[in-house]
Amino acid sequence: MAFNIAEYLVTDDLTILLGLIAATVFLVNNLYKPQPLSDVGRARNPGESAVYRNYTTGLMGRFPLRPSKDVAILADLVRPETEGPRTLWSTKISNHGFQDRVASVGTGLIRLASLKPHESTVLLLLNDCVEFLLSDLALASHSILTYTLSSSTLLTPVLESHHPTAVITHAFMLPSLLELIYDHSDVSVQHTIIVVGEPSASALSSVASNVTVLNFADVEREGTRTQKILSPVPTPSDVFTVSFYEAENGLIQGAQLTHANITAGVAALHALLPAANAFTPLDTITSAHSLSTTYGRTVAYTALYEGTSFATLATSAAYHIGDKPEVLDSKDAISGTQYPIPSPTILFVKPEHLKAIATDVIKQAARSWLLYPFAWRHKISGATEGFITKESLWDRVVFDGARTKILGPTAATLRAVIVSGGPVEASLMTPARIALSVPIVTTKSGAELPAHTGPPGVNVEVKLVGVDDEAVENEADPVGVVFVRGPPVGKLVNVDSGYVDVPAQNSEEDEGWTGLGLRAKVHTNGAFVVMTD
Repeated sequence: MAFNIAEYLVTDDLTILLGLIAATVFLVNNLYKPQPLSDVGRARNPGESAVYRNYTTGLMGRFPLRPSKDVAILADLVRPETEGPRTLWSTKISNHGFQDRVASVGTGLIRLASLKPHESTVLLLLNDCVEFLLSDLALASHSILTYTLSSSTLLTPVLESHHPTAVITHAFMLPSLLELIYDHSDVSVQHTIIVVGEPSASALSSVASNVTVLNFADVEREGTRTQKILSPVPTPSDVFTVSFYEAENGLIQGAQLTHANITAGVAALHALLPAANAFTPLDTITSAHSLSTTYGRTVAYTALYEGTSFATLATSAAYHIGDKPEVLDSKDAISGTQYPIPSPTILFVKPEHLKAIATDVIKQAARSWLLYPFAWRHKISGATEGFITKESLWDRVVFDGARTKILGPTAATLRAVIVSGGPVEASLMTPARIALSVPIVTTKSGAELPAHTGPPGVNVEVKLVGVDDEAVENEADPVGVVFVRGPPVGKLVNVDSGYVDVPAQNSEEDEGWTGLGLRAKVHTNGAFVVMTD
């Protein structure tokens, strides 16, 4: 009897349906998996986790060193092709006008304050203002090292261990600064102070013969009316600033930063938002982070590069007269609107701000006692499925009014919130996403790290040291001390000896790794969670 294969291939509708179901289950099981946040190394050293990189960069990808190919140093972040004016605090200015003012300030400082490129040092004792950015860029362009302090409490110890050639400060700071100089300096040492604003007559009358006080406006005017001084263009690897901060152990530490550190930090912040919702010149950024900190300065330079309007919040001021309580509430979160800037679209805030806004908006929305439970249930359902919008019926009926009551005009223009400066409670994220209904990005910043870690930023790699090898081999989540490496990471310096590199204390530092002093856990999907216990 002949073998007839057709008899074995007879199918009916049920067979075809079962086959399709089996194929679908197979594909879903193998292909439909959550997108990982990190690319993980295949090997690890004993006592360490594997190395984690951002998934978009990959283990074999090159770290972005700058936001675009035309940016090499700090001055390149002010793009001449961006022609429209924008507002920086209270100053409306175009990029061409800003570059002209930077050149004038640099020339004026060299002529009137007798600063010397590659030799002089300047302490930027300024709150956030356009004069800070003008001075910072001008001094960096002439390779004059700057010092910044993250807190006013660091002023005395830094002045005792360092002797800047000049100090740029506010008029209201002049009396206290003169007092410190008289108490901690020899009368034979010459000091130069450049003052922003008009100092009082009593302050000027107390100036000693070894102290020269110049007005910032006069310095800029001198640079405007004379021929501009051109210095050799710095290289990306040149150190242009030392940022002093107080570590968690109470000791004063410094981080030296190069042009490349800041441009890489700007590239990392540029990548925080997806390409479809990237920064544009139509945006307005307000920041809760002082320009005297590395992260705050990087946020400001990101705004400069993107061509956005920019201002900082009231509580970002590092220097003030007397004791000023720091209240990080929802009113402070929108205090940047005290300046004549367009309504903010992107907020760089601290966890306390986010908590205050979410709490106040939800409390205000709950006053609509009849509709609020239905609106909350609908928004919770959408957030659980990863769907956030401000355009739903429940937003228009319940939440829009609550947001406007708390945030004012910012409620209508806000499109992203970036949170940094401390741990964010996990229980806060869902209420915050419902209250604001915009993307919320949580980041971890450090004094020597202008970019973020979270999942790792696009140009840093992260590993954990001190992990339990047995637990990791049993597929438990690694827990250990966070070490980072990459272009945005600055180098620690000896506070007592200027800006000399701190000698490496272990093999990790020899290989360029920098410990953040934090313990963290990394989940299977590559998300890092800072341990607060």
